[in-house]
Amino acid sequence: MVNVTLEAVEVRFGSRSIVSGISAELAAGSLIGIIGPNGAGKSTLIRALMGLLPLSGGSVRIDGQPIAEIGRQAMAQRLAYLPQGQVLHWPLTVERMVALGRLPHLTPFSRLSHNDHAVIEQAMERADVIHLRGRDATELSGGERARAMLARALAVGAQGLVVDEPLASLDPGHQIDVMELLAHEARGGALVVAVLHDLTMAARYCSRLLLIDEGKLVADGTPAQVLTAERLTAVYGITAMIDTANGAPIIVPLARI
Repeated sequence: MVNVTLEAVEVRFGSRSIVSGISAELAAGSLIGIIGPNGAGKSTLIRALMGLLPLSGGSVRIDGQPIAEIGRQAMAQRLAYLPQGQVLHWPLTVERMVALGRLPHLTPFSRLSHNDHAVIEQAMERADVIHLRGRDATELSGGERARAMLARALAVGAQGLVVDEPLASLDPGHQIDVMELLAHEARGGALVVAVLHDLTMAARYCSRLLLIDEGKLVADGTPAQVLTAERLTAVYGITAMIDTANGAPIIVPLARI
């Protein structure tokens, strides 16, 4: 199990504050959505969480250990990361691209084991790209590429999964599939952290939401606690219809304020 502690996390680019004083406990077995308007600092926060950006202040700990003390390979084995908008620059089959997810478990010049191949196969099945295994990954549609990239992250077999806008380019059916898969991972004991823009999907599937605005954490709680009409107006500058289905909020933006 993986647990992450953010304590007064600060990230600055020059004189500009991007993330300011964010603290949160991210527990194993949870699907946690990070939401907020464009430019709020969501992607910067998760890159800092992964140790990909230096902190200007505060700390990030994985199971109580500061990330600065965790080696790159050990970090990659514990938290798989799927950034947004990845571009493929080389012609690999989907199967070979997904196999790259096993790199954190390999030593130099080692070969994939029988277990590695089994994990790769399972990851492709779970992300619904098994039928694309022989396709050139550079020739995939946007939605196919997004699912193949998710399969690569799943192939790591990490106990934590951090994904940035995993629903981009996906049709509604595959959006549901991806969120079901992320929720399944969390139910199985993994920590899953997802940056999301679709508020209804976030409300339906996430057990907890962190709402960020201008680099600050403005709300942390269940979807019903976070997604209030007042907060949608204050943070997103919109009016919205808020209804419920199966106990989860449904958010329909109506107009700009």
